[in-house]
Amino acid sequence: MIGPLVFIVLAWSIWHQLLRQPNWRESFVHIGEALQGNGLWQLGLAALLMLVNWSIEARKWQVVINRIQPIGFVQSLKAIFTGTTMAFFTPNRIGEYVGRILYIDESKRVQGISLTIVCSIAQLLVTLVAGLGALAYMKQVVAAQQPGDGSLVFWINTLLWCTAFGTAILTLFYFRLAWLVRWIEKIPKIERFVRYIHVLDSFNATILLRILSLSVIRYIVFIGQYYLVFSVFEVSLTPVQVFASIGVVFLVLAVVPTIAVITELGVRWKASIELVQFFSTNTWGVLATSLSIWIINLVIPALIGSLLILGIRIFKNR
Repeated sequence: MIGPLVFIVLAWSIWHQLLRQPNWRESFVHIGEALQGNGLWQLGLAALLMLVNWSIEARKWQVVINRIQPIGFVQSLKAIFTGTTMAFFTPNRIGEYVGRILYIDESKRVQGISLTIVCSIAQLLVTLVAGLGALAYMKQVVAAQQPGDGSLVFWINTLLWCTAFGTAILTLFYFRLAWLVRWIEKIPKIERFVRYIHVLDSFNATILLRILSLSVIRYIVFIGQYYLVFSVFEVSLTPVQVFASIGVVFLVLAVVPTIAVITELGVRWKASIELVQFFSTNTWGVLATSLSIWIINLVIPALIGSLLILGIRIFKNR
Protein backbone atom coordinates (compact mmCIF):
# COMPACT_ATOMS: atom_id res chain seq x y z
CA MET A 1 0.00 0.00 0.00
CA ILE A 2 2.92 2.39 0.46
CA GLY A 3 3.34 3.12 -3.26
CA PRO A 4 -0.26 4.22 -3.96
CA LEU A 5 -0.36 6.11 -0.65
CA VAL A 6 2.80 8.08 -1.50
CA PHE A 7 1.38 8.90 -4.95
CA ILE A 8 -1.88 10.17 -3.43
CA VAL A 9 -0.06 12.31 -0.85
CA LEU A 10 2.25 13.65 -3.56
CA ALA A 11 -0.66 14.57 -5.84
CA TRP A 12 -2.41 16.30 -2.95
CA SER A 13 0.80 18.21 -2.08
CA ILE A 14 1.24 19.43 -5.65
CA TRP A 15 -2.37 20.55 -5.91
CA HIS A 16 -2.31 22.19 -2.47
CA GLN A 17 0.81 24.20 -3.32
CA LEU A 18 -0.74 25.44 -6.54
CA LEU A 19 -3.97 26.50 -4.85
CA ARG A 20 -2.04 28.61 -2.33
CA GLN A 21 -0.36 30.68 -5.05
CA PRO A 22 -2.06 33.70 -6.63
CA ASN A 23 -2.50 33.81 -10.41
CA TRP A 24 -1.38 30.22 -10.96
CA ARG A 25 -4.10 29.73 -13.58
CA GLU A 26 -2.76 32.63 -15.62
CA SER A 27 0.74 31.16 -15.38
CA PHE A 28 -0.54 27.89 -16.84
CA VAL A 29 -2.12 29.87 -19.68
CA HIS A 30 1.28 31.39 -20.47
CA ILE A 31 2.92 27.96 -20.34
CA GLY A 32 0.26 26.57 -22.70
CA GLU A 33 0.88 29.40 -25.16
CA ALA A 34 4.62 28.75 -25.02
CA LEU A 35 4.09 25.06 -25.79
CA GLN A 36 2.19 26.05 -28.92
CA GLY A 37 4.77 28.59 -30.08
CA ASN A 38 8.50 28.89 -30.67
CA GLY A 39 9.29 28.28 -27.00
CA LEU A 40 8.56 24.56 -27.21
CA TRP A 41 12.14 23.55 -28.02
CA GLN A 42 13.52 25.68 -25.19
CA LEU A 43 11.15 24.13 -22.66
CA GLY A 44 12.09 20.73 -24.05
CA LEU A 45 15.77 21.52 -23.62
CA ALA A 46 15.11 22.69 -20.05
CA ALA A 47 13.37 19.36 -19.40
CA LEU A 48 16.37 17.53 -20.88
CA LEU A 49 18.64 19.50 -18.56
CA MET A 50 16.51 18.21 -15.67
CA LEU A 51 17.71 14.72 -16.55
CA VAL A 52 21.29 16.03 -16.72
CA ASN A 53 20.82 17.74 -13.37
CA TRP A 54 19.57 14.65 -11.53
CA SER A 55 22.07 12.42 -13.33
CA ILE A 56 24.89 14.55 -11.91
CA GLU A 57 23.34 14.23 -8.45
CA ALA A 58 23.05 10.47 -8.99
CA ARG A 59 26.75 10.29 -9.87
CA LYS A 60 27.61 12.28 -6.73
CA TRP A 61 25.59 9.91 -4.58
CA GLN A 62 27.09 6.88 -6.30
CA VAL A 63 30.60 8.17 -5.52
CA VAL A 64 29.89 8.53 -1.80
CA ILE A 65 27.77 5.38 -1.35
CA ASN A 66 30.47 3.28 -3.00
CA ARG A 67 32.45 3.86 0.20
CA ILE A 68 30.15 1.36 1.94
CA GLN A 69 28.38 -0.55 -0.86
CA PRO A 70 28.94 -0.80 -4.63
CA ILE A 71 25.94 0.61 -6.48
CA GLY A 72 25.29 1.06 -10.20
CA PHE A 73 24.45 4.38 -11.82
CA VAL A 74 20.88 3.36 -12.74
CA GLN A 75 20.23 2.22 -9.18
CA SER A 76 21.65 5.50 -7.90
CA LEU A 77 19.41 7.47 -10.27
CA LYS A 78 16.37 5.57 -9.01
CA ALA A 79 17.37 6.44 -5.45
CA ILE A 80 17.64 10.12 -6.39
CA PHE A 81 14.14 10.18 -7.92
CA THR A 82 12.69 8.33 -4.93
CA GLY A 83 14.38 10.77 -2.56
CA THR A 84 12.87 13.66 -4.53
CA THR A 85 9.42 12.18 -3.97
CA MET A 86 9.89 11.83 -0.22
CA ALA A 87 11.40 15.32 -0.03
CA PHE A 88 8.40 16.90 -1.75
CA PHE A 89 6.11 16.78 1.28
CA THR A 90 8.55 16.83 4.20
CA PRO A 91 9.91 19.90 6.04
CA ASN A 92 13.19 21.18 4.58
CA ARG A 93 13.25 18.13 2.25
CA ILE A 94 14.49 15.81 5.01
CA GLY A 95 12.55 12.92 3.45
CA GLU A 96 15.13 12.90 0.67
CA TYR A 97 17.52 10.94 2.88
CA VAL A 98 14.89 8.31 3.66
CA GLY A 99 13.99 7.86 -0.01
CA ARG A 100 17.58 7.35 -1.10
CA ILE A 101 18.62 4.79 1.48
CA LEU A 102 15.82 2.43 0.42
CA TYR A 103 18.21 1.30 -2.32
CA ILE A 104 21.04 0.12 -0.06
CA ASP A 105 21.30 -2.75 2.42
CA GLU A 106 19.32 -2.25 5.61
CA SER A 107 22.43 -2.72 7.76
CA LYS A 108 24.13 0.21 6.01
CA ARG A 109 21.26 2.70 5.85
CA VAL A 110 22.28 4.82 8.83
CA GLN A 111 25.75 5.15 7.33
CA GLY A 112 24.06 5.97 4.04
CA ILE A 113 22.34 8.95 5.65
CA SER A 114 25.66 10.39 6.86
CA LEU A 115 27.14 9.96 3.38
CA THR A 116 24.12 11.60 1.76
CA ILE A 117 24.64 14.58 4.03
CA VAL A 118 28.10 15.00 2.49
CA CYS A 119 26.45 15.45 -0.93
CA SER A 120 24.05 18.00 0.55
CA ILE A 121 26.87 19.93 2.22
CA ALA A 122 28.78 20.12 -1.07
CA GLN A 123 25.75 21.49 -2.94
CA LEU A 124 24.98 23.93 -0.13
CA LEU A 125 28.58 25.15 -0.15
CA VAL A 126 28.38 25.89 -3.88
CA THR A 127 25.05 27.68 -3.32
CA LEU A 128 26.56 29.83 -0.58
CA VAL A 129 29.66 30.77 -2.56
CA ALA A 130 27.63 31.60 -5.67
CA GLY A 131 25.14 33.45 -3.47
CA LEU A 132 27.95 35.66 -2.16
CA GLY A 133 28.82 36.72 -5.70
CA ALA A 134 25.16 37.22 -6.56
CA LEU A 135 24.58 39.34 -3.45
CA ALA A 136 27.61 41.50 -4.21
CA TYR A 137 26.26 42.16 -7.71
CA MET A 138 22.73 42.85 -6.47
CA LYS A 139 24.13 45.31 -3.92
CA GLN A 140 25.61 47.38 -6.75
CA VAL A 141 22.33 47.21 -8.69
CA VAL A 142 20.26 48.31 -5.68
CA ALA A 143 22.68 51.13 -4.86
CA ALA A 144 22.47 52.38 -8.46
CA GLN A 145 18.68 52.10 -8.83
CA GLN A 146 17.69 53.18 -5.30
CA PRO A 147 20.51 55.46 -4.08
CA GLY A 148 18.40 56.91 -1.29
CA ASP A 149 17.35 53.55 0.18
CA GLY A 150 20.11 52.79 2.64
CA SER A 151 18.03 50.26 4.58
CA LEU A 152 17.94 47.75 1.72
CA VAL A 153 21.71 48.03 1.23
CA PHE A 154 22.14 47.52 4.98
CA TRP A 155 20.17 44.27 4.89
CA ILE A 156 22.10 43.08 1.86
CA ASN A 157 25.34 43.79 3.70
CA THR A 158 24.06 41.91 6.74
CA LEU A 159 23.14 38.92 4.59
CA LEU A 160 26.53 39.11 2.89
CA TRP A 161 28.41 38.93 6.18
CA CYS A 162 26.20 36.15 7.56
CA THR A 163 26.58 34.15 4.36
CA ALA A 164 30.36 34.68 4.35
CA PHE A 165 30.59 33.48 7.94
CA GLY A 166 28.40 30.44 7.23
CA THR A 167 30.45 29.64 4.13
CA ALA A 168 33.71 29.73 6.10
CA ILE A 169 32.34 27.41 8.81
CA LEU A 170 30.83 25.00 6.29
CA THR A 171 34.04 24.90 4.26
CA LEU A 172 35.99 24.03 7.39
CA PHE A 173 33.61 21.20 8.26
CA TYR A 174 33.51 19.89 4.68
CA PHE A 175 37.28 19.58 4.28
CA ARG A 176 37.81 18.41 7.87
CA LEU A 177 35.31 15.58 8.11
CA ALA A 178 37.78 13.36 9.99
CA TRP A 179 38.29 16.16 12.52
CA LEU A 180 34.51 16.44 12.86
CA VAL A 181 34.25 12.72 13.63
CA ARG A 182 36.92 13.04 16.33
CA TRP A 183 35.06 15.97 17.85
CA ILE A 184 31.76 14.07 17.91
CA GLU A 185 33.47 11.10 19.57
CA LYS A 186 34.17 13.29 22.58
CA ILE A 187 30.52 14.19 23.14
CA PRO A 188 29.15 12.17 26.09
CA LYS A 189 26.34 9.63 25.62
CA ILE A 190 26.54 9.40 21.83
CA GLU A 191 29.54 7.10 21.51
CA ARG A 192 27.35 4.26 20.22
CA PHE A 193 26.31 6.36 17.23
CA VAL A 194 29.83 7.33 16.20
CA ARG A 195 30.41 4.01 14.42
CA TYR A 196 27.83 5.05 11.84
CA ILE A 197 29.85 8.10 10.80
CA HIS A 198 33.34 6.59 10.93
CA VAL A 199 33.04 6.08 7.18
CA LEU A 200 33.56 9.83 6.83
CA ASP A 201 37.22 9.23 7.79
CA SER A 202 37.75 7.65 4.37
CA PHE A 203 37.08 10.88 2.46
CA ASN A 204 40.26 12.54 1.25
CA ALA A 205 40.62 15.92 -0.44
CA THR A 206 40.54 14.37 -3.92
CA ILE A 207 37.12 12.78 -3.39
CA LEU A 208 35.72 15.87 -1.69
CA LEU A 209 36.88 18.09 -4.56
CA ARG A 210 35.34 15.65 -7.03
CA ILE A 211 31.98 15.86 -5.26
CA LEU A 212 32.30 19.64 -5.09
CA SER A 213 33.09 19.85 -8.82
CA LEU A 214 29.97 17.85 -9.67
CA SER A 215 27.98 20.23 -7.45
CA VAL A 216 29.37 23.22 -9.38
CA ILE A 217 28.35 21.66 -12.70
CA ARG A 218 24.89 20.96 -11.32
CA TYR A 219 24.54 24.58 -10.20
CA ILE A 220 25.48 25.78 -13.71
CA VAL A 221 22.80 23.50 -15.15
CA PHE A 222 20.24 25.11 -12.84
CA ILE A 223 21.21 28.59 -14.03
CA GLY A 224 21.09 27.44 -17.64
CA GLN A 225 17.53 26.18 -17.17
CA TYR A 226 16.39 29.52 -15.83
CA TYR A 227 18.08 31.37 -18.68
CA LEU A 228 16.29 29.18 -21.23
CA VAL A 229 12.85 29.45 -19.63
CA PHE A 230 13.14 33.19 -19.00
CA SER A 231 13.65 33.66 -22.74
CA VAL A 232 10.57 31.53 -23.44
CA PHE A 233 8.38 33.95 -21.48
CA GLU A 234 10.14 37.08 -22.80
CA VAL A 235 11.89 37.99 -19.56
CA SER A 236 14.91 39.69 -21.11
CA LEU A 237 17.88 39.13 -18.81
CA THR A 238 21.58 38.82 -19.55
CA PRO A 239 23.40 35.70 -18.27
CA VAL A 240 24.96 37.80 -15.48
CA GLN A 241 21.54 39.12 -14.42
CA VAL A 242 20.11 35.60 -14.37
CA PHE A 243 23.03 34.42 -12.25
CA ALA A 244 22.67 37.34 -9.83
CA SER A 245 18.90 37.18 -9.34
CA ILE A 246 18.52 33.40 -9.31
CA GLY A 247 21.70 33.00 -7.26
CA VAL A 248 20.05 34.99 -4.48
CA VAL A 249 16.81 33.01 -4.92
CA PHE A 250 18.74 29.76 -4.44
CA LEU A 251 20.44 31.26 -1.41
CA VAL A 252 17.08 32.19 0.11
CA LEU A 253 15.66 28.73 -0.59
CA ALA A 254 18.73 27.17 1.03
CA VAL A 255 18.71 29.15 4.27
CA VAL A 256 15.02 29.88 4.90
CA PRO A 257 13.25 27.00 6.70
CA THR A 258 10.34 25.76 4.60
CA ILE A 259 7.52 23.25 4.90
CA ALA A 260 7.53 21.78 1.43
CA VAL A 261 3.77 21.16 1.30
CA ILE A 262 2.96 24.77 2.16
CA THR A 263 5.70 27.25 1.41
CA GLU A 264 8.33 26.13 -1.12
CA LEU A 265 6.60 27.23 -4.31
CA GLY A 266 5.44 30.44 -2.63
CA VAL A 267 8.96 31.32 -1.48
CA ARG A 268 10.28 30.58 -4.97
CA TRP A 269 7.69 32.84 -6.63
CA LYS A 270 8.01 35.69 -4.14
CA ALA A 271 11.81 35.76 -4.16
CA SER A 272 11.96 35.54 -7.96
CA ILE A 273 9.56 38.45 -8.45
CA GLU A 274 11.30 40.70 -5.91
CA LEU A 275 14.76 40.13 -7.40
CA VAL A 276 14.07 39.93 -11.13
CA GLN A 277 12.04 43.15 -10.99
CA PHE A 278 15.35 45.04 -10.76
CA PHE A 279 16.02 43.94 -14.35
CA SER A 280 12.58 43.31 -15.87
CA THR A 281 8.97 44.39 -15.33
CA ASN A 282 7.56 41.22 -16.91
CA THR A 283 5.98 39.83 -13.73
CA TRP A 284 3.83 37.32 -15.60
CA GLY A 285 6.91 35.95 -17.30
CA VAL A 286 8.68 35.55 -13.96
CA LEU A 287 5.70 33.72 -12.46
CA ALA A 288 5.42 31.41 -15.49
CA THR A 289 9.17 30.72 -15.35
CA SER A 290 9.09 29.85 -11.65
CA LEU A 291 6.11 27.53 -12.15
CA SER A 292 7.73 25.87 -15.17
CA ILE A 293 11.03 25.26 -13.36
CA TRP A 294 9.14 23.92 -10.33
CA ILE A 295 7.24 21.46 -12.52
CA ILE A 296 10.30 20.40 -14.53
CA ASN A 297 12.81 20.06 -11.69
CA LEU A 298 10.61 18.89 -8.82
CA VAL A 299 7.12 17.74 -9.84
CA ILE A 300 8.11 15.47 -12.73
CA PRO A 301 11.02 13.80 -10.85
CA ALA A 302 8.78 13.37 -7.79
CA LEU A 303 6.11 11.66 -9.89
CA ILE A 304 8.76 9.35 -11.37
CA GLY A 305 9.98 8.57 -7.86
CA SER A 306 6.48 7.74 -6.65
CA LEU A 307 6.20 5.09 -9.37
CA LEU A 308 9.59 3.69 -8.36
CA ILE A 309 8.42 3.41 -4.75
CA LEU A 310 5.52 1.30 -5.99
CA GLY A 311 8.04 -0.88 -7.85
CA ILE A 312 10.10 -1.37 -4.69
CA ARG A 313 7.02 -2.59 -2.85
CA ILE A 314 6.00 -4.98 -5.63
CA PHE A 315 9.51 -6.45 -5.72
CA LYS A 316 9.44 -7.08 -1.98
CA ASN A 317 6.05 -8.76 -2.19
CA ARG A 318 7.43 -11.17 -4.78
